[in-house]
Amino acid sequence: MLSPQRVRQLIREEEIPLRARSLPAETVARIFDYGAPIGSRIECHDRLARGMERARDLIRQTEEAGKSFASGTAILACELTAGRGRFQRVWHAPPGGVWLTLILVNTLLPAAFRLYPLAAGLASCETLRSYGLPARLKWVNDVQVNGRKIAGVLTETLVGVHSGEEYVLIGVGLNANNDSFPPELAETAVAMKTCLAAEVDIELLAGRLLAKLAWNIGLLHYAEQELLDAEALAIEAWPAHPLIAGWLSLSDMVGRRVAFGYDVQKNPLYEARVTALEPLTGGLILALADGSTITEYSGEIVYLD
Repeated sequence: MLSPQRVRQLIREEEIPLRARSLPAETVARIFDYGAPIGSRIECHDRLARGMERARDLIRQTEEAGKSFASGTAILACELTAGRGRFQRVWHAPPGGVWLTLILVNTLLPAAFRLYPLAAGLASCETLRSYGLPARLKWVNDVQVNGRKIAGVLTETLVGVHSGEEYVLIGVGLNANNDSFPPELAETAVAMKTCLAAEVDIELLAGRLLAKLAWNIGLLHYAEQELLDAEALAIEAWPAHPLIAGWLSLSDMVGRRVAFGYDVQKNPLYEARVTALEPLTGGLILALADGSTITEYSGEIVYLD
């Protein structure tokens, strides 16, 4: 069973040496200090209906008991029987995958708050690439290998009824050893087991994912504090966010023709070409056929080329 101590060990043995290759040791330590709550409490279940519902129950029970909620609590399930993704799509989550729900008490300002899905997607992609897979990010919440989805992120928010606290619920689904898919997903999904021609250690995989979430969510808080310390409070004066630079380095999205929509599989709204991500909020900048551009902050895309 995965423990917080094991996650801390992976951070010490794998993540800190990795991040120290490109950043000063003091900076790496500060970022992991900000990310320290991630995985500080871990619940492991053989089966749940939905991780998000378990998260909501935990928050309600904690608040009704008059206690403060432990931000960074992680819920892991071997199987989800009623999983739902974006737009109420079925989330196929049988035994063999990593099905994680992370609960955060939000303390970020609105500009950085938008970046939670990108942070979770980047952590997922980095985790997969650590196994040698050529994983790539697709805005806003998908990770693909050779054009097939291997991981996804769902983010929800709620306000505590008793505390008034704002909570962020981040669901991550990662296909690991679950290499059998229903017919509607057979051509578009893939699992690590298929790509690697071998099974992976699920507990170790989940621990590595939490360690990389600790880094990327810690980076959100670190970057925000650096900006506040510099008193650059006007958002137009802020430089590009380091998390977005990292996200773009693992995506092949820029320059591609896409269809955009809020449930693009059922109702595509228009076609465009991806030109960039907005450097602070992660908004998707799209070039239209008439030469104009539009920035989208929610919705989804499908590649047309």
